[in-house]
Amino acid sequence: MQIAVLGAGSMGHGIAQVSAMAGHEVVLRDIEETLVEDGLDGIRENLQGGVDRDKVTESEMQATIDRIEGTTDLADAVADADLVVEAVPEDMDLKKEVFADVEDATDEETVIASNTSSLSVTEMASALDRPERAVGLHFFNPPHVMDLVEVVIAEQTDDRTEAFAIEYVRGIEKEDVVVRDSAGFATSRLGLATGLEAIRMVEEGVASPADIDEAMSLGYGHPMGPIELTDHVGLDVRLHIAEHLREELGERFRPPQMLRRKVRAGKLGKKTGEGFYVWEDGERVGTSGDWGGADE
Repeated sequence: MQIAVLGAGSMGHGIAQVSAMAGHEVVLRDIEETLVEDGLDGIRENLQGGVDRDKVTESEMQATIDRIEGTTDLADAVADADLVVEAVPEDMDLKKEVFADVEDATDEETVIASNTSSLSVTEMASALDRPERAVGLHFFNPPHVMDLVEVVIAEQTDDRTEAFAIEYVRGIEKEDVVVRDSAGFATSRLGLATGLEAIRMVEEGVASPADIDEAMSLGYGHPMGPIELTDHVGLDVRLHIAEHLREELGERFRPPQMLRRKVRAGKLGKKTGEGFYVWEDGERVGTSGDWGGADE
């Protein structure tokens, strides 16, 4: 299968990687050459990490790299694609514009998917002349590690597109859950509710971020607690999703003031070196000054 991934950031290059590892030919596209190269470098780093941990062989790494090419030309990227997955920023107008541009440059049988974590796939599909070929493919970060893909069925999605999406997900050795298009779908809605409540608990002095995370990891078996997950996802991303769900679903998704303050201060989590925790070289080394102590 020929696959185009639009957006070479952490999600986009991860989707490109897992698709290529499954044997698909992949084109990774972004708007600037430096962004494309950064995405390709990210794939190489991920694969080398797999080799170092004996999860990936040298030959598998090279074969995967050989199946991926990068470009800044959208029309070239999608021209021969059976599946196009957009992983551009979470902005509805931008995503609708990308959907329309992809339709103009592809065969009418090409499936057009969004990796959105919360925005309406039904609204995105409305930008298409043939909206029945639109579907959501919500990967989780990082895509090469996380097993789940949420298949989001828009109001217009037809049976062929749904079956195609499920077959693709299973073919890249991921687990699919199928949900109808609704604000936040299943995973973002539930995950955000937990994350926002955990931040409120920190704000109210109930417990430290580290203790809340440990409680959820040890008590409920979560691989990562809700505060640390917020740092991984990005506090700005969490705030944006919360605002969207508040608009769609009501005041129970109102963002805590602590989240707003940190975003205003540029403390966005792992990607900036500080959020609720302090990060160095991608590793958690302490708790942010709001709690003032070393990470325990």
